[in-house]
Amino acid sequence: MEIQKLLKARIGQFVDQYHGESFRCSAYLYDNTFLPCVIIRKNKKYIDLACKRFEKELSEKDNSTSKFNSYREIVKIFATYGNRIDESDIDFVEKSRFATPNHLLDQIQCETSMSWTAFVIEMNDGSFFSYGTSYRKEFFDLPENFSFSDVKELHTHSYVGKNNNIVKIKCGTNSFDEEYDLSKVYREKPFFICYID
Repeated sequence: MEIQKLLKARIGQFVDQYHGESFRCSAYLYDNTFLPCVIIRKNKKYIDLACKRFEKELSEKDNSTSKFNSYREIVKIFATYGNRIDESDIDFVEKSRFATPNHLLDQIQCETSMSWTAFVIEMNDGSFFSYGTSYRKEFFDLPENFSFSDVKELHTHSYVGKNNNIVKIKCGTNSFDEEYDLSKVYREKPFFICYID
């Protein structure tokens, strides 16, 4: 599928507060490289945000070395931060199996503890899986033989206990029970961003 068709069909659409309308998909490059997690975004809001940050930094009157260093940090963030892919390298796109549906995204609430959000996904067959993320929620790994269409319910601020039961976590907790095994937690997946005009 061409990128423009993806945008028209609104496949994987979600709204990001900083970047506006965004689309999650998988992409195949011209050399047959497969990228399972890609976000397509219009570049206008990103450019506007960069210009605003640069203008603010330049308008401040302090000419010290620290101001120069903070300006360099802003340039670094906008010029080198993140995984990017050029639109011209993409051959075609398709729906990503790892794109978290919007109705589930809306249920993932604020942090459970500092820089960590925990939740449990309950599948239609009654199985439970612990999930967690430090700060990203656009794409999540999935248990083998499951898809997001198999999800019955999402339980916030929880994990799967030793007895395969849902254990609630008190928000603001700085440490978790010994029973909370992070090695069994499904995590967010890294992704590439493709900015388009």
